[in-house]
Amino acid sequence: MQTNIRPEEVSHVLREQIRNYEGALDVDEIGEVVEVGDGIARVFGLDRCMYNELLELPNGVFGIAMSLEEDNVGVVLLGDDRLVREGHTVRRTGRIVEVPVGDAMIGRVVNALGQPIDGRGEVKTDRFRPVEIVAPGIVRRQPVCEPVQTGIKCIDAMTPIGRGQRELIIGDRQTGKTAIIIDTFINQKTENMICIYVAIGQKRSTIARIIKALDEAGALAYTIIVAASASEAAPCSIWRLTPVAPWARSSWPRANTS
Repeated sequence: MQTNIRPEEVSHVLREQIRNYEGALDVDEIGEVVEVGDGIARVFGLDRCMYNELLELPNGVFGIAMSLEEDNVGVVLLGDDRLVREGHTVRRTGRIVEVPVGDAMIGRVVNALGQPIDGRGEVKTDRFRPVEIVAPGIVRRQPVCEPVQTGIKCIDAMTPIGRGQRELIIGDRQTGKTAIIIDTFINQKTENMICIYVAIGQKRSTIARIIKALDEAGALAYTIIVAASASEAAPCSIWRLTPVAPWARSSWPRANTS
């Protein structure tokens, strides 16, 4: 079978390909793990690494550059250090440690880096906020003028609590501290309140029971749960987050349990 190929058609196609050609150069700065131990890795080769920069390691482990020395970088591993070995490649992300924020976080269970761990897919948001920020001054802060009702009459009658006000619940184990918080969360159903529960060092079964209780009461729809359970690496517990943006709700109304 004979095919008629016109030279002008071939030349036209070649001209279009040359005209639309774009050269792209992708350069990544990578280093190499030279030592690992006790949740800390020493990395060689990241000469331009920034302090508090998020680094990507193999097996889904992330790290934070904390010690910038002349010939190596000390990295705090946010994950199991048994998955990181000498000779593994470390890749810069170019981003200071930050977490996703916004309405997409509401109703989700995330880890210390804001990554979802509830099996409901990724958090779809294009807004992020650095973990390490300078707290706003007293003058810039909004005054505490709106009350928060816990739903427990004896507490509401004796202890006035305001939105944005810090309250400390002290008591021995198994005395009902978490029960007060859960009841307070449930009582905010009609109060336009974002509730954030930060679980540090608790058993996963305990966190699962809290999630179930909030879900059954319909409170999970306006709650964010940040979990750093006892089975996770110790460095994950130091990043205590409140992953919610100030534009998400007016006046930062939230119940803070940290």
